[in-house]
Amino acid sequence: MHLFPALSKKYCQEHMSAGEAQRLAQFIAWAPMVFQVSRLMVKFGILDLLRDNQDGLTQDELVQRTKLSAYTIKILVEASLSVGTVLVDEETGRFSLSKTGWFLLTDDSTRVNMDFNHDVNYRGLFYLEEALKNEKPEGLKTLGPWPTIYEGLSQLPEDVQKSWFGFDHFYSDHSFDEALKIVFAHNPQQLMDVGGNTGRFALRCVNHSNNVRVTIVDLPGQIGMMRNNIQGKPGAERIGDYPANMLDENTKLPQGEWDVIWMSQFLDCFSEAQIVAILQKAAAVMNPQTRLFIMETFWDRQRYETTALCLTMTSVYFTALANGNSKMYHSEDMARLIEKAGLKVVHTHDGVGRGHSILEVMKP
Repeated sequence: MHLFPALSKKYCQEHMSAGEAQRLAQFIAWAPMVFQVSRLMVKFGILDLLRDNQDGLTQDELVQRTKLSAYTIKILVEASLSVGTVLVDEETGRFSLSKTGWFLLTDDSTRVNMDFNHDVNYRGLFYLEEALKNEKPEGLKTLGPWPTIYEGLSQLPEDVQKSWFGFDHFYSDHSFDEALKIVFAHNPQQLMDVGGNTGRFALRCVNHSNNVRVTIVDLPGQIGMMRNNIQGKPGAERIGDYPANMLDENTKLPQGEWDVIWMSQFLDCFSEAQIVAILQKAAAVMNPQTRLFIMETFWDRQRYETTALCLTMTSVYFTALANGNSKMYHSEDMARLIEKAGLKVVHTHDGVGRGHSILEVMKP
């Protein structure tokens, strides 16, 4: 198993003392409390107050400024000392923000992940054991009655939908500028976006090039959301759609003279067997010049270990809530599946946006 250097350094040898390892084990055991306390320290504005008062604040001052009870402040602040998000001056009893608290409060990816885990995942993770045993998203019943989360996206409660799309768009949107340069290097005229979601990338494509026409392939419910999203926006008249369930074995991709087929954060939504079947459907409509671009966040190809942590934990969401059988893949696994589908990776573009890689694939 090949890993990028930062991951190899972290994952291949022991770095902790016995005491550090024991504390981490307890931290894991109390993780649900750690999460909810930290979330409320943000929501209630306590971390904001500590950030904005460099000399720190006492518990009484926090009570006065937040209008929360003394009991609530004591519970949250004392727990946060153990979590590591706040510090205390023993002489004055004044609390201040730690480096970890600062990142929890200000790092945009951390905030996106926290909202996603609270609104989408938290209740459903109770059923992770059943999901792993059955390879079905057993936790999804906490959100709705669908076989996978994708059929239910348009019907999710507003707060859950906001957090789901906030998570999904955050990681992809930061990659679009660099991705467009790669995708349009050969001036494509006809582009198929498989799993086009709300049409954000399609809109970027038609604004990037006045010559390209984009066809979005997605579930009927997603196509409806996409149409609402792009309505009236520049270039929308050059965006077509093709409603399709890619898990239906009878589904075929539309025929055409495709210059580019684009799959962004799409194949990670499927099992290995399903990925091969989807790629075979793509191969069936590709000509020798067609380029298939697969943009994914492969956990093994990350520059920073923190990103790999986020990705391997995202795999757990796929298991418990999304579909029960997919994950964030190791790049070697994806390359193997591409070859099994009768295609070949001709180039790998790393470091795209926030940890994405783009596999450029063609017929051999």
